[in-house]
Amino acid sequence: MRVLGVDPGLTRCGIGVVDGLAGRRLSMVGVGVVRTPADLDTARRLVLVERGMEEWLDTHRPEAVAVERVFSQHNVRTVMGTAQASAVAMLCAARRGLPVALHTPSEVKAAVTGSGRADKDQVGAMVTRLLRLDAPPRPADAADALALAICHLWRAPAASRLQQAHAAARRATAPARKGTLPS
Repeated sequence: MRVLGVDPGLTRCGIGVVDGLAGRRLSMVGVGVVRTPADLDTARRLVLVERGMEEWLDTHRPEAVAVERVFSQHNVRTVMGTAQASAVAMLCAARRGLPVALHTPSEVKAAVTGSGRADKDQVGAMVTRLLRLDAPPRPADAADALALAICHLWRAPAASRLQQAHAAARRATAPARKGTLPS
């Protein structure tokens, strides 16, 4: 499976593409950052993020997109830009009918390093090791995007089985329907 990971940001939007399956070797397909100038207005910056996303989707043809779930930060301005870039990534994927998964930063850190409290250097080091790279991808946004893709590759099969089990349990406990509706 090929997953495009997105570490959303308005100034730097990290993007990484990873091929692999749970329990199998992973390989990096591509990694980079979509950058926008801080002196442009927000609407134009979002257009640049969208163009960058579309280019990555066209070039790498992922089967799924994993985006970092935006969480509350102290700086509202930063969280707004992150949320807007996140929405652009989800929109671009949805236009193509690609499944989108949102993963929290602690989920990603736990999946890649074993600790939900790992720092950026630990995440970069593990991404480097897991993908057999010579050096950690820079900037950290790029390494985080690869970590998102890895997290999704490893967690998606379990999440899918869990959803199927919940759906089966709901069907089993749903009241039997009668053939006619009351008049």
